[in-house]
Amino acid sequence: MKRVIFLFLDGVGLGEDDPAINPLAAGTYPHLAELLEGRPLTASTGRFSARQAELIPVDARLGVPGRPQSATGQAAILTGINAPGRLGEHFGPRPDARVRAILDAGSIFRRLRQAGLAAFFCNAYPHGYFEAVNRGKRLLSAVPYAATVGGLSLQNHGDLVAGRALAADFTNQGWREHLGYTDVPVFTPGEAGRHLWQIAQPYHFVFFEHWQTDLLGHRRHLEEAVADLALFDAFLGGLMEAADLAQTLIIVASDHGNVEDCSHRNHTRNPALTLLLGASRERYAAALQDLTDFVAVIEDFLGVRQSAAR
Repeated sequence: MKRVIFLFLDGVGLGEDDPAINPLAAGTYPHLAELLEGRPLTASTGRFSARQAELIPVDARLGVPGRPQSATGQAAILTGINAPGRLGEHFGPRPDARVRAILDAGSIFRRLRQAGLAAFFCNAYPHGYFEAVNRGKRLLSAVPYAATVGGLSLQNHGDLVAGRALAADFTNQGWREHLGYTDVPVFTPGEAGRHLWQIAQPYHFVFFEHWQTDLLGHRRHLEEAVADLALFDAFLGGLMEAADLAQTLIIVASDHGNVEDCSHRNHTRNPALTLLLGASRERYAAALQDLTDFVAVIEDFLGVRQSAAR
């Protein structure tokens, strides 16, 4: 069946070619290099159509002054609604009542389920996360909030052990090293990408979120960001090796820039990274201009009748 796999990387823009500040320019990423025929994942490459991939600099500013932020940027991706335009500001990191109202109205998970399609958010969360949320000590960020208002349950430790979910770090290694869960399976990055393809089999739409890129950008950890992006490169390679690319559209996208400029700790105004891989990528590349365009692409690829323009 036709399927969309959305790989969300928080805080990754297309920046300068300077390896002293940009981990996308500093590192060696063999799978991405092959996909882009040796061109760098930087602003200098621009919008580029390769044999296997489409690179698209996507506008994250959405006509609103200031630095794009996670809550409104992710809401725009997940709903097709210009969240910062509606609020009159970029807002984040986590949704307030205004952003939650936008996610309530237009979550892609809800829209697809209402159309009779199977959607899945495959990230697992540890016990402490649920305890903090239940005590009111932590707000859900935009993606898990959109999933829950779309009728999905968040995946937990048991789902990770059973192989029904993945940790945000791709390999699950962080759950063992930092959280003490010694029973979770640990994958190489390539194995994790292939495992994601197996997880995806029952679903028309699968969303995976990786947030460490944004954290490393805020901390200005260039070398750690290079290592993290190398994990993603291998993960993506494993997924593409396993996937039926004739029937699957893989979207790699971000909400705003950050990690591509480790000279400071702030988000950037750079265009957000977007890659389209697999089926119909050339057709949909032209349709992607800003963060509000992803929902329409996903629905059209999956044959969902478009709702009225928002």
